[in-house]
Amino acid sequence: MATFLYKLGRSAFRRRKLVLLLWVALLALAGVGAASASTATSSSFSIPGTEAQKAFDLLEERFPGASPDGATARVVFKAPSGEKMTQADNKAEVNKAVADLKAGSDQISSVTDPYTANAVSKDGSTAYVSVTYKVNGMELTDETREALEKTGHQAQGTGLTVEIGGDALQTVPETGAGEIIGVAIAAVVLVITFGSLVAAGLPLLTAIIGVGIGISTITALANVLDLGSTTSTLAMMIGLAVGIDYALFIVSRYRAELAEGREQEDAAGRAVGTAGSAVVFAGLTVVIALVGLAVVNLPMLSKMGFAAAGTVVIAVLIALTLIPALLGFAGKRVLGRKVRKGKPVTDKPNMGTRWSRFVLRRPVMVLLAGVVGLGAIAIPAASLEMGLPDDGSQPVSTTQRKAYDMLSDGFGPGFNGPLLVVVDGDKSAADRTVETIKGLEGAAAVTPATLNKAGDTAMITVIPKDRPSSVATEDLVHSIRDSSGDDVLVSGATAMNIDFSQRMNDALLPYLALVVGLAFLLLMVVFRSLLVPLKAALGFLLSVVAALGAVVAVFQWGWLGSLFGVEQTGPIMSMMPIFMVGVVFGLAMDYEVFLVTRMREAYVHGERPGAAIVTGFQHGARVVSAAAVIMIAVFSGFIGSSEQMIKMIGFGLAIAVFFDAFVVRMAVVPAVLALLGHKAWWLPRWLDRLLPNVDVEGEKLHKQLTSKGDGVSPEDPDEERNLVRV
Repeated sequence: MATFLYKLGRSAFRRRKLVLLLWVALLALAGVGAASASTATSSSFSIPGTEAQKAFDLLEERFPGASPDGATARVVFKAPSGEKMTQADNKAEVNKAVADLKAGSDQISSVTDPYTANAVSKDGSTAYVSVTYKVNGMELTDETREALEKTGHQAQGTGLTVEIGGDALQTVPETGAGEIIGVAIAAVVLVITFGSLVAAGLPLLTAIIGVGIGISTITALANVLDLGSTTSTLAMMIGLAVGIDYALFIVSRYRAELAEGREQEDAAGRAVGTAGSAVVFAGLTVVIALVGLAVVNLPMLSKMGFAAAGTVVIAVLIALTLIPALLGFAGKRVLGRKVRKGKPVTDKPNMGTRWSRFVLRRPVMVLLAGVVGLGAIAIPAASLEMGLPDDGSQPVSTTQRKAYDMLSDGFGPGFNGPLLVVVDGDKSAADRTVETIKGLEGAAAVTPATLNKAGDTAMITVIPKDRPSSVATEDLVHSIRDSSGDDVLVSGATAMNIDFSQRMNDALLPYLALVVGLAFLLLMVVFRSLLVPLKAALGFLLSVVAALGAVVAVFQWGWLGSLFGVEQTGPIMSMMPIFMVGVVFGLAMDYEVFLVTRMREAYVHGERPGAAIVTGFQHGARVVSAAAVIMIAVFSGFIGSSEQMIKMIGFGLAIAVFFDAFVVRMAVVPAVLALLGHKAWWLPRWLDRLLPNVDVEGEKLHKQLTSKGDGVSPEDPDEERNLVRV
């Protein structure tokens, strides 16, 4: 692998104009595709095989035109203090709003009259109008949303308090200026790390190009592949982070090769052949972890994983081709000013060297501090409650949250999450189901059954006593299912969320086993060891659980919630644990590969285990630290999102990278390796013969170049052809 990548790097350096032209053309092509593509109209949410999904499918079959998965809105009216919604003037305004809503859009399926649908609170202070649409929230036109909002504004002008809830107002999440701040911090870190504006600018430029191609491609295909808005946000988040990091490792190795006196083209080839091998492996682990999300069998999550994996592939290709091409244009300007002017650089121990020596002197203390510290932070994870965000988790300033609170105050919290019960039977079966549900503890109200034209299927609406995301409501859903036969199905948004959470729970352990098992096998191939992969996998689990504990403490318990803009605590997003496992696994293996390959390289060349650890930190700690700070900055930029899900993902990934890079990889890993000594690199001979030698650290390449006179002349194509062996 290293030999092939060496040739690729030299070729890209030599043909830099062509390589640059190809990538710019690809960016332009993707941009044109995105600009000419029709707007994405669908972001369907389905959970194949669950009871809630079966109910939706049955409704679509037995109630044609009912659009059970269509968007909904609730226009909530509250009378001024001392008045009631049943007064003539207030009633007239509500009736006018109902008429305006019916005439406002041809996408509307139905609009209920609160005075005939029993939608006025007992004290008469609050009433609501239910609006259902023929299409889902992402398919609504801007004109339809504007008509909904206009109706609410007109009613507000009469003195009534009017707020609108439901997914009809669902829009693409706003992430604000957070990403820009994250990129700015990354730029500062790169300048400090390299001491050169040119060297700092290359990773930023190439990462932006890669993300531009990835996001534009997703936008162009969004309508065809039914991609949701969160898909591009995740792809941007991952693409920026790994794009900057992979380029950082290549540029850093190039500078090191120049410092050893290599010619520029040879230095570019060696940088791609050595650091590039680690980039390929690290990128592969991220891609496999993201694509592996498909095992959960949730179309939405699978598409998010595939899209994000695509941006990672682009980041790897850019690091291997565009970076050496741009290095050809930059020349020695990637070096610091002092180095370019020939000033001597002091060879004093750097921070990585001093830290590794400290760990070698006190490995037990460092190991205990790291493990116990992360273990304590992981404690809240034992109290994890999972669910999906609803309007109750929106910022208090939004109309959705205000409508949610008004409904809770006027009717009870359960009105924000009604359950839809579907009975596959006639009227007598439906009536029996109604009576059964009325006898359940968690049900606040049960509407009479509505039958279809054929009279063989009925719909029943059940109002829980508690809020949609509560344990009591989840218990009610299970009680209805347990107390009814196979012909009674519970669905609706609330039941969908419960089934989604259950699917995530069921898939977590198999997915975790897949990811950790894969990590062990891949690292065994790379490091030719049994204990190093085992240590890496256990360290990854420790950092993930600790990060999950921090997420629970902030978003579920509310600790430091105001610092991160958490206005409403509640269950942790259902996909968060499995999502963190997938993403953090790939990122953790990045640091493991870039740091430990240097140690193995030194050990293979004859250094003692302790000295090899120091060598690895001397060359890799600064770059890995910079990469981690950049990732943390990029992910933290998404904490400023107005969308609770994006905010939680940004925080979870940022804190996970911090734990994994600075506690596990920088402290726990060297401490364990110091205690293991030579045993860390032991591998049975029979297994060594079976495993392929991928030469990640470029040992074979080094031997070949040394035997060829420390490099291949670019003018001698025959010599270059001798290096085609991978």
